[in-house]
Amino acid sequence: MRFPSSPGGGEHSGVSSEEFGWTPIMEEAERATRVLHPETIQLPRPERRRILTVANQKGGVGKTTSTVNLAAALALQGLNVLVIDLDPQGNASTALGVEHRSNVPSIYEILLGEIGIADAAVESTQSENLHCVPATIDLAGSEIELVTMVAREARLKEALGSGVLDQLDVDYVFIDCPPSLGLLTVNAMVAADEVVIPIQCEYYALEGLGQLLSNIELVQSHLNPALTISTILLTMYDGRTKLADQVTSEVRGHFGELALRTVIPRSVKISEAPGFGQTVLTYDPGSRGSMSYLDAAREIAERGSERKTA
Repeated sequence: MRFPSSPGGGEHSGVSSEEFGWTPIMEEAERATRVLHPETIQLPRPERRRILTVANQKGGVGKTTSTVNLAAALALQGLNVLVIDLDPQGNASTALGVEHRSNVPSIYEILLGEIGIADAAVESTQSENLHCVPATIDLAGSEIELVTMVAREARLKEALGSGVLDQLDVDYVFIDCPPSLGLLTVNAMVAADEVVIPIQCEYYALEGLGQLLSNIELVQSHLNPALTISTILLTMYDGRTKLADQVTSEVRGHFGELALRTVIPRSVKISEAPGFGQTVLTYDPGSRGSMSYLDAAREIAERGSERKTA
């Protein structure tokens, strides 16, 4: 095969990417470089701090996985991020390499008003820009204790006030909810400005979603009028199946532009990472899962910027 000649040399010299086009391999290499060397590309800080609740009462949809990986992706690109683990299982704390055994200062004591956010926030092993308020097993009984408290639905909102987030210099707050629609999830929605809903690309993907949407509407009507559904994230996408494409089309048809262009693939690496106390971005930076979460985080950041300037 003869290579086309370049304007400044012989047949085999000066071959540029423009002459051959941007190939998929070149694109993958460029994305992997962004993960391995995130300092080369920095995202702009939002004009106003964003507090996002990641919620879906259906288990196994990639809620916690998406929370920690989106947070890590933003942190690796220069933003200051705080993750609040509101799930008694403490899986987000595990993935971020944060201790969450009993007696560790946690979100439980914060909800009871015993300590502040700054007393429990711990730097994650994933990035110096990423902090986490862990959840311990004590949180399991907190909903019963909160029932008798004044303004029980706003305990987390109160804890996030009083300039504490300014003190921590936080750009983004992600709240990981338990797989239920109880008082902990209501607290997360009252404290947040936005809701991120992960939906898996599998059968019955939209089952039970109506109840979640109804609860969001109730919170909007009675407790937090500023709350909006800002992002639908499609997870566990398997391009080898027709079902994944059908679910994707159905979700996009129902939610329109709320659904991110980026979809998260089904990936062994994503599943393995928490077992090593890591996000997939540090466990396997060049994997498809890592790159997808990096792209999804960038898209969330860009959409937020577009809304502010619109």
